[in-house]
Amino acid sequence: MEEAGKKSPVVSVVIPVHNGAKTLPQALDSALNQRVELEIVVIDDCSTDNLEAVKAQYEKDGRVRFLRNDRNMGAAASRNRGVKEARGKYVAFLDSDDYWAEGKLEKQLCVLEKENCALCSTARELMTPDGELTGRVIGVGRRITYRDLLRHNSINCSSVVLARQTALEFPMEHEDSHEDYITWLKILKKYGYAAGINEPLLKYRLSASGKSGRKWKSAAMTFKVYRYMGFGPARSGLCFISYALNGVWKYLTAGQNGAAGGQKSRSARFGD
Repeated sequence: MEEAGKKSPVVSVVIPVHNGAKTLPQALDSALNQRVELEIVVIDDCSTDNLEAVKAQYEKDGRVRFLRNDRNMGAAASRNRGVKEARGKYVAFLDSDDYWAEGKLEKQLCVLEKENCALCSTARELMTPDGELTGRVIGVGRRITYRDLLRHNSINCSSVVLARQTALEFPMEHEDSHEDYITWLKILKKYGYAAGINEPLLKYRLSASGKSGRKWKSAAMTFKVYRYMGFGPARSGLCFISYALNGVWKYLTAGQNGAAGGQKSRSARFGD
């Protein structure tokens, strides 16, 4: 039951964190500076760094809640717990080492309320592991369909806002693959399309670890996505080829349009 005179949040921001005390304050501040009624649900996935000191900085702000897992659960399960604990009409995901530009949520809520779409994502600007913005931007289409998404996952988790009921209906599963990609595919298969705002409203941190090994691991995880979607080996292979070709094209055109690929490693955020 809501306290008398206290407004329910419109958006619940779910932030999973594992040993992310160094970057979490910037993520929290960027969310708290959004001009919408919100709450922030931080899921501490058994951190062993000085996260308690960060918690102490924000404990007087009633918009921020810290919840600690009893055991290390990983990103997917931590996000799912955050969604279950959320009280807002909408859920926004944010990783503890990323942050948002001013006005992000306000713009996305306008799009969600105007269009009959399943979720809304944004473009992202890449930053170095130490937090320096690079000026390189990965764009997003204004309208993303299920078929579009099969060819290439253009939806970044830290940019997504969707209805809480939809997030509850499609929890993130199969963390041995790209669990968020599976969730977006399932949502768009049922509900139609996602809307995109082609502005770099997400600032996305790249990993400091080596790239080549990550690329091969990411490729294997992407193939698993199609298998988990119920596709046979042949169809999974065709989808994977499309994914690979899109990746090559993005690399070849990076110098022309300012876009560039990049991933952060899971181990940089979670101890799985």
